[in-house]
Amino acid sequence: MKKPFYSNGKLLITAEYLVLDGAKSLALPTKFGQSLIVETTPIAGMISWKSLDLNGICWFETDINFQSIIDFKYDLKSTSIENTLLRILNEGYKLNSEFLSDKKIGYQITTKLNFPRDWGLGTSSTLINNVAQWLGVNAFILLNKSFGGSGYDIACAQNNTAITFQLKDSLPLVHKVTFNPGFLDKIYFLYLNKKQNSKTAIENYRSKKLQLQEQIKEVDKITKEIVNSKLTLKEFKSLIIKHETLVSEILEVPTIQEMYFKDFNGVIKSLGAWGGDFVMVISEDNPKSYFKDKGFETLLAYKEMILD
Repeated sequence: MKKPFYSNGKLLITAEYLVLDGAKSLALPTKFGQSLIVETTPIAGMISWKSLDLNGICWFETDINFQSIIDFKYDLKSTSIENTLLRILNEGYKLNSEFLSDKKIGYQITTKLNFPRDWGLGTSSTLINNVAQWLGVNAFILLNKSFGGSGYDIACAQNNTAITFQLKDSLPLVHKVTFNPGFLDKIYFLYLNKKQNSKTAIENYRSKKLQLQEQIKEVDKITKEIVNSKLTLKEFKSLIIKHETLVSEILEVPTIQEMYFKDFNGVIKSLGAWGGDFVMVISEDNPKSYFKDKGFETLLAYKEMILD
């Protein structure tokens, strides 16, 4: 019998980096995500794992015996996919050992992305949430123990509408909100032709050891104003510029717009880890030709990217 699971991808619209320190963020689940199918097999004590990309091509495959999950010791120096997978499964086992209790069976696991792997929409978070669903454990705890991060991506994986996400005393507060301003047709998402390593970006941010109470208050205020149903396009642009300027000053790096798109007639905002993946573009006119001329081919309209 097949057991299917699915999780949504994510985009963090406000509070990038600062969400780790308790700022309130606006996050949007995407139409793109990842599925996981579990089948039992007669190959006792073994998990056969296969990961498929958007085109159904296998990009990772391995066989794992139950005991190697139970006995796993995480190697901090290893960046291998198998090491990361074993860590997730080992932490899942610690939360629910029952899933490996029947040594007479095995599992065939097949994961499939419906977006390109390098898009940065949550290859890891969708996997963790799917594994958590399979094992019946708390996905936020599994994320914290295996991969780390704020957890906003897990919240997006589990919700089909816009959310605000905030950490209070290290616990996730998730609230469904309506983000449906009259100018959604002016919002686009542009892929910057490179994937950003979120773990490295978080480590760099953490290394600064900044006192950010005032900046967090400002971001909370911006997030609150953005989810206001009466928001105008002009106000939205102003809030986004204010947010970009604030985070630019914290990180001590120029904004993406300053670096690459100074002559663009609109507003561009980084999403999540700065320097890669997708950015949000606000433009009165379709900017596809502008970005294409600069070598950026992947531009999605808001309704192509975000769940209704």
